[in-house]
Amino acid sequence: MTTDPKAVARKAGFARRKAAFDAQGPGAAGKLSEFLAGYRGVPIAGYMPIRTEIDPLPAMSEASAHGPVGVPVIKAADTPLDFAQWDPDCAMETGAFGAYVPVEKVWIRPEIVIVPLVAFSREGGRMGYGGGFYDRTLELLRAKGPVLAVGFAFNAQEDPDLPLEPTDQPLDLIITESDVLSCKP
Repeated sequence: MTTDPKAVARKAGFARRKAAFDAQGPGAAGKLSEFLAGYRGVPIAGYMPIRTEIDPLPAMSEASAHGPVGVPVIKAADTPLDFAQWDPDCAMETGAFGAYVPVEKVWIRPEIVIVPLVAFSREGGRMGYGGGFYDRTLELLRAKGPVLAVGFAFNAQEDPDLPLEPTDQPLDLIITESDVLSCKP
């Protein structure tokens, strides 16, 4: 049994997320939709949900009627993500880690990034799968201009004692099925 704090926190986060996923009712993306309605036309990046991730697709679909929406594309290990423009009717293919990506790649630079996660803290801490893709991506995007990093998760994924590292990029907001939480570092 591992005693690595990140591995222990990640395992617990996956268990809480699965329980919340199994118990969820309809409308989990309602708060995300409400939030994005205030940013019509702003380039947004969402994600194609895998495993037990909370589903942002209803909110992304609404947003795509008003401006560009992208989804992450992994081009190689240890590199930032790129974002291919998506709409609910575009042709998709299986990408890295089993997440779908658009067949036709029209690249966008998002100003809002909806970030999936395993666990979060109210201070903006985020634990993902451990590949560092979103940390590298947010660091790169922030170096080029303002970007709003929005974690999207179930309430149950909160963990006030996340083991974080200096390279972990903070979230600006957390949106759950019932709340919009402004992060306070």
